[in-house]
Amino acid sequence: MLLIDKYAYFNRLSETHPVEKMVFSLTLMIFSLAVKNVLVSLITFIVMSAFTIFAAKIPFTYYVKLLLLPAMFLLSGLVTLLLSFADFHSVTMETIWELQVGKWVIFITNDSVQRAATLFFTVLGSISCLYFLTLTTPLTTIFDILRKLKVPKLLIELIELTYRFIFVFLDTSLEIFRSQHARLGYFTIRQGIQSLGLLISTLFVQVFRRANELNIAMHARGYHEDLNFLQATYHYSTRNWVIIISIFTAIAMVYYEFGGII
Repeated sequence: MLLIDKYAYFNRLSETHPVEKMVFSLTLMIFSLAVKNVLVSLITFIVMSAFTIFAAKIPFTYYVKLLLLPAMFLLSGLVTLLLSFADFHSVTMETIWELQVGKWVIFITNDSVQRAATLFFTVLGSISCLYFLTLTTPLTTIFDILRKLKVPKLLIELIELTYRFIFVFLDTSLEIFRSQHARLGYFTIRQGIQSLGLLISTLFVQVFRRANELNIAMHARGYHEDLNFLQATYHYSTRNWVIIISIFTAIAMVYYEFGGII
């Protein structure tokens, strides 16, 4: 079991109704993406991180590690927004930093800084919303909610099987890697490249075989295009709904009051 999946089953908010958690996280995420405001995104990130760490009791260090995962993609996007390239004589706008390289100039403007800051905080706020949902709600429970919302069964089953094979890929690749490492398969760089190629090819064969075995097992147990799971019983909480509505109302008021400033 992945650690993120373990926390989804064992956290302080595991008994909270999943609809409440989905409405709370997705509403704030959609609002943050819609307004694209630095202040709203920052407040959303702080609120969702606080609920994840203090309410759900997810370890702070693990949460920070999860936030670092999309950092590379986010930083690459920020670099492309910040830096602009143009001919030296064609630059007419005011710049806050520039570097001339031959006939070309690399420069940063106030507009590019504003766009990069908006993107950074919007993505950060959205990620915190999704992490709150995934760290406090098992995916099987989310699938059950999607069924009740009449999402096409085929789409749900594809997501379920993809989620299942994430564990198959990880377990199989870890077993092969340990076997290769025990035989000094990564002792040198050349051996490591060869071992990695063998790992990828063997992994494809093993996963394909596991997929065929899973298909046979599902049909042997009466599979008829519908995957069913036992679901726990949840109860709605008036207090939780009051908290959700209050937080969303407060963030919306902050946006309408200070949205044009930041």
